[in-house]
Amino acid sequence: MAIEMRRNFSGALSVRASNDGTWRIGRGDESGMQIIVIGADPSRVPVCGTALHDLDIEWHGQSALVTMITATAKAKVQATTAIVHEPLAALHAALPLADFDARARRFWRRVFVLVRIPGGRHLLGMLARASRNTP
Repeated sequence: MAIEMRRNFSGALSVRASNDGTWRIGRGDESGMQIIVIGADPSRVPVCGTALHDLDIEWHGQSALVTMITATAKAKVQATTAIVHEPLAALHAALPLADFDARARRFWRRVFVLVRIPGGRHLLGMLARASRNTP
């Protein structure tokens, strides 16, 4: 069984398990890093404890091997998959997003108000066609 990818996580990690075999593992700090393990045996969490020191994930094709390490124990659990979510704080700051001035905000606010009322979508379509036909 060849390892396609491997990730190691060190530091204090906490585990929350549900009965359907889904685990949420996170640091509990402002980084927002979270690991979601799907299809794992829910009875394996008490064996390893809920406070982890290290976590290793190995992805093997259609499955993932999760190794949990505490101060006193080490447990390996086979799971269907493991998803690592590491949000980037300044992700949107680097994107060339448009800035709307007050006039553009007012225009879009009116469009969304019109769309919400019954028949507003059709009224908006008529207004758009009428504005295209006028020189």
